[in-house]
Amino acid sequence: MKKIHLIFALFLLSVIAAFGQQTDKIWLSGIDFEHPKTWEFKVSAGNNSGEWSTIKVPSQWELEGFGEYTYGRWYKELEQDEPSKEEGFYKLNFEVPASAKAKQVTIHFGGVMTDTEVKVNGKVIGPKHHGGFYEFEYDITEYLKFGEENLLEVHVWKHSEIGSVNNAERKADWWLFGGIYRPVWLEVNPKTHIKHVAVDAQMDGSLKAVLDILNPSENLQVVASIALVGGESNLESQTINLNKTDTTQTITAKWNNVKTWDPENPNLYILTLQLQKNGQTLHEVSERIGFRTLEFRKRDGIYVNGTKIKMKGINRHSFWPEGGRSTSKRISVMDVNLIKDMNMNAVRFHYPPDDHFLHVADSLGLFVLDELAGWQNPYETKTGEKLIKELVDRDVNHPSIIIWDQGNEGGWNYELDDDFAKHDPQNRIVIHPWSDFDGWDTHHYPTFLTGVHRFGSGENVFFPTEFMHGTYDNGIGAGLKDFWEHYSKSPLFAGGFMWAFSDEAVLRSDWTGNEQFDSKGNLAADGVLGPHREKEGSFFTVKEVWSPIQFKPKAITKTFDGSFLVTNDYLFSNLNTVTMQYRVMEADAKTFYEPGTAARILDSGTIELPNAEPGETRKIKMPVAEDFFKGDWLEITATDQHGREIYTFTWAIHKADYFADKFVFQTETKKAAKATQDDAIVTLKGAEVRLKLNTKTGYITEINSKKRAIPFLNGPKPIGMKAEVEEVTLSQEGLNAVCRIDYNGGIDHITWTMYADGRVHMELVALKNAGRNSGFDGAFYEGDIDRFGITFDFPETGVEGITLFGRGPYHTWRNRQQGIEYGIWEKEYNNTITGESFENLVYPEFKGYYANFLAGNLQAGENSFKVFSDSDKLFLRLFTPEEAKKGFKGSHFQPSFPDGNISFLYEVPGQRAFKPLEQQGPSSQPSNIRIKSGDEGISMKLWFDFRD
Repeated sequence: MKKIHLIFALFLLSVIAAFGQQTDKIWLSGIDFEHPKTWEFKVSAGNNSGEWSTIKVPSQWELEGFGEYTYGRWYKELEQDEPSKEEGFYKLNFEVPASAKAKQVTIHFGGVMTDTEVKVNGKVIGPKHHGGFYEFEYDITEYLKFGEENLLEVHVWKHSEIGSVNNAERKADWWLFGGIYRPVWLEVNPKTHIKHVAVDAQMDGSLKAVLDILNPSENLQVVASIALVGGESNLESQTINLNKTDTTQTITAKWNNVKTWDPENPNLYILTLQLQKNGQTLHEVSERIGFRTLEFRKRDGIYVNGTKIKMKGINRHSFWPEGGRSTSKRISVMDVNLIKDMNMNAVRFHYPPDDHFLHVADSLGLFVLDELAGWQNPYETKTGEKLIKELVDRDVNHPSIIIWDQGNEGGWNYELDDDFAKHDPQNRIVIHPWSDFDGWDTHHYPTFLTGVHRFGSGENVFFPTEFMHGTYDNGIGAGLKDFWEHYSKSPLFAGGFMWAFSDEAVLRSDWTGNEQFDSKGNLAADGVLGPHREKEGSFFTVKEVWSPIQFKPKAITKTFDGSFLVTNDYLFSNLNTVTMQYRVMEADAKTFYEPGTAARILDSGTIELPNAEPGETRKIKMPVAEDFFKGDWLEITATDQHGREIYTFTWAIHKADYFADKFVFQTETKKAAKATQDDAIVTLKGAEVRLKLNTKTGYITEINSKKRAIPFLNGPKPIGMKAEVEEVTLSQEGLNAVCRIDYNGGIDHITWTMYADGRVHMELVALKNAGRNSGFDGAFYEGDIDRFGITFDFPETGVEGITLFGRGPYHTWRNRQQGIEYGIWEKEYNNTITGESFENLVYPEFKGYYANFLAGNLQAGENSFKVFSDSDKLFLRLFTPEEAKKGFKGSHFQPSFPDGNISFLYEVPGQRAFKPLEQQGPSSQPSNIRIKSGDEGISMKLWFDFRD
């Protein structure tokens, strides 16, 4: 028994000894805002000021009910007085074990807004720190009482005493917060230890590391080893002798057959460095690294591991509605996954993000542009030098980071450009976002035809660090395909970064009632996602446009043999790393007559993919079963090598007339429909349905089905054209009653057919005769057309939802036709104002335009009816989305909608994407048409079913 105790004691001592060789981390705060600790707190002004209470750390004090909320545009759009300069006072009692007495103890702050003074046991431990986005530390060894209780006091100024810090960080287009918003911890190290490591790990397995060593001595060695994260074995360690007593030393090593890091294959290694003296380990540190080679070739491009890259990126703030800039690793994992789900491979910040976000970017694979803050105003040189060191020292070893940004939109100081390289052995480039600087053109919000020796004929590598502004879901998806395809034609194009990731609506702790989320109107509502990461329509547009698998256009006809042409748009991965599954989907009339009846899978299987390097196009072929053409639409889902869905592509298998014939219920009856005219009213009656038309206007004035009066009225009113009734003719075709209305103007004629069983068919023919159209706007003689069709009135009150067959489920615009796919979509009514309805944010929105409309059952209680398209490529307009109410002057939220509530159109307007439509690409421009004598005209055919 004694022998067992002795063995255990020796084992315990060995564990303690090994642990002593590593850095001991002691948390003083919580690890993030979702797992905080409580400190004592007092704020000088604003809500709950002047008295000591408690606060969660980390947090922003405004979100915890203290101080005042301030948005950084207080001096401009908001036209407010200078905000109050609040000060926060924190206290915490803490202990440091007696075993740490012979060691060095440092205190670390992950981020504090904005100036910070720290006391331990009543004594100021170092100079005040300036700057709210940076990690900083102090050596507090001499101020501690070991094995006893210590008092930590932190004095935080929300605004800085240094004017350039306020200009760079506080006069900015973002929320301004105060407080200790990132974690606080102690690090306990041996007296002699590796204080910092900066690594340059190349694709060939060679490694250079710059070591900062505290209290070095002679006869020191470093034993370096690497282990693949998730791998089975470690590679052989290497021993490097150090110089005598230099505090900064550079070591080199090389390993063969390493797996490289890139966003598609984010292989990571744990680099372990043991600082030894005479064979005894004094200290051991570990860094997670990636082996990859960066090359920045002016007048050419940016290369990673020898591959020229194109960044598909977005700008992101560290932000959460309930935490402000206090976030968590959970949120970082979610956000990186959402970015990857949009088929993006890059992200940019306006300041250093949370460290856990960078770790996730490393492991899941994103290129990162890491930025020294400076929103249109720079730091002065002395302060900037300190902050660059803090930025680079913390982030230098992340393989995801490929570029350093200095400031934003004028927020750079030319005297600081060389400082990054002083701390970065990888010598990453430094850019000035929005400028044409040092061979790198990062022009913000370029137009489609950006030129004047920039994109069109320039020499510098072009990658706009902001483009496709997303205010209220306007610009991120609208026009993206045009911009991307046009810019990609240039060999100097290195990608771009859209603005922005999410709407930054903060949950106001000082507001009560139904409205509690504040995005300062449209100033902070810029995202492709809602504040809690709700997916807006542009999310899926981006997902399709930036899909690394691109199908060449294909229409399925009776000759379809299962073949498609597919392009591999990856940077590093072969097409054969992708998995493809197909499904042939079938619906029936019950889907529209018995809501909730789901479509079924007629056939499914796997598509074998050939070898195809990035940039190559290959033919793929799916099996076509004998019953394939019984199906209604085809889905092909591509999945990457990590199991992430790339995109689900869809095709309609038939044309609109096939679906109308299949889905509209027909019943047998021997009683003929009738058409009668009484003065200015034509009545069409079939079975239980009666429809009345005004012979002066051609509009529906009344619809009755048994005892129901259906308020689908005052149409068809022409959109984008004028038309006047010229003649009304009634006739009988077998059991069916017909009313033909001939027009002068854009509409040639409309034929209404009432079938004996109560079905109603409308056939409109427009733009048939150039001569008859003269005098009506001239709109059809080489004119611009941004909307064209017909519209009806229908009350929105009482509408519950729609079963919709077409491309959805999101609404669309002329210049946002990607990210919507064929399917049967069950949509419940909502009144979401995109980017504003934060208290009741329901996506997808209900109201708006829907593309390739084929069938719909509008559920509105007693007012319900069904409509089916007999014409292809028709848009359904489903009511009018409400306009945002809180935007500032000059905001552009959506194009105007035509009269009426339910419309059927061949042309709909484009959505403004921060730039005027005329500065965008072809799909944003109005159509035009020239009508000539002999043209058959444009036909629109619809079936209406008002039967019970």
